[in-house]
Amino acid sequence: MSCITPSSKSFPRRDVLRALLATSAALMLPAAPARACEFFCLSMRITHPWTRASAAGATTAIVSMRFDEVTQDDRLIGVETPLAASAELVGDGAQGTARPVNFLIAAGQELDFTETGIHIRLTGLRQPLEMACTYPLTLTFEKAGVVEADLSVDYV
Repeated sequence: MSCITPSSKSFPRRDVLRALLATSAALMLPAAPARACEFFCLSMRITHPWTRASAAGATTAIVSMRFDEVTQDDRLIGVETPLAASAELVGDGAQGTARPVNFLIAAGQELDFTETGIHIRLTGLRQPLEMACTYPLTLTFEKAGVVEADLSVDYV
């Protein structure tokens, strides 16, 4: 049986002190705030895709999100989720009527998809959307490709 004592040569006192010092220093550094609901692709950041809880029997849901840090022009060409049969683009920038998802996001632009402006409408909901749940959401861009995101069901 082996026992480590302070007088023993195998006691790693110096290593323990270094580890404690490093841990203390790390705890004192300001940590960058963690940001949930951020998704990245080659050319932009997508922040907080969300929708509201839906009533039983609802057939549509509005999806809002933010696009920023856009480094090159790209086009959102598809939105899919197992929750819905399809997705369409709605709002002012979509000429006021629903149409297939095909939306240019210009370099340097910050863009918000909102309930009252441009947004994605999920159609053919397969189940009610429950508060505080997240569901898979796939965004497809012409240049950046596929981004796997989470759709949060939130309050405003």
